[in-house]
Amino acid sequence: MKLPSLRDVATEARLLLIGIPVFLWTMIPIYHMFLFAISPKEDAFSGKLWPDHPTLHNFEIVFKQQHYFLRDFYAQFWNSLVIAATVGVLTLIIATAAAFSISRLKVPGGRLVMNLALFTYFIPAAFLAVPMYRTMGNYGLLNNHWSLILAMVTIASPYAIWVLKQASDKLPVELDEAAVMDGATTLQIFRLVYLPLMMPSLVAIGTYAVLLAWNEYLYAFLLLSNDREITLPVALGNFLAADDSPWELLMTTGFIYALPPAAIYYAFRRYMVGGLTAGAVKS
Repeated sequence: MKLPSLRDVATEARLLLIGIPVFLWTMIPIYHMFLFAISPKEDAFSGKLWPDHPTLHNFEIVFKQQHYFLRDFYAQFWNSLVIAATVGVLTLIIATAAAFSISRLKVPGGRLVMNLALFTYFIPAAFLAVPMYRTMGNYGLLNNHWSLILAMVTIASPYAIWVLKQASDKLPVELDEAAVMDGATTLQIFRLVYLPLMMPSLVAIGTYAVLLAWNEYLYAFLLLSNDREITLPVALGNFLAADDSPWELLMTTGFIYALPPAAIYYAFRRYMVGGLTAGAVKS
């Protein structure tokens, strides 16, 4: 068995020196949130590493909607779920069709359109919030889920198109030519050749779009106002409006809300790096 060289040991040590602080920096807020969630209200700010009397009562209050700020918890959670899923589906449909047209069909002006779409990222999303609000108001979409869905699709699509286009460029053109020789139509090439080969990138982009919409606060706050129509991140912000904010319930609700994206990322983590970096290096 070959012993590791001094250089290998030094490299491993440097990685640990960087990785351990980053890991702790990431996990401490999550652990702190969990401590609040299992602590009684009187012990929430005790500063201890573990509460003297841990309890699941806060979770019971949230799930049974036994607090004023939680009276629409399930409706708001459902709103977040529907909006995130819809944004993911629409972003995939738009980005996949656009990437296929630009990369495989070579439509005139396709690259220009893609570059112009990417140019929008030079403008911070916060600067576009007010124009987006006025636009949705002109079309009568304020306080409607479609306003937030369309806003999120607008934000997610340029990056999604770029990633899928780069991944599509790596696919051998000979596959399309062989399919055409066999009599396949453009739609059949798209459905039977393109989509199966692009699946890792599609999963990665779908996950990206879903998580983007799931965590959105600013646009959700501006475009939705009815308590039964808002998403859960906006509802969490309402906890801070009280003089005596129920921090233990806020953290419990936040912890619950963080579980679905964590599960999604864990389920599709093997697609994320490969899918989002596809086409970054020429083979």
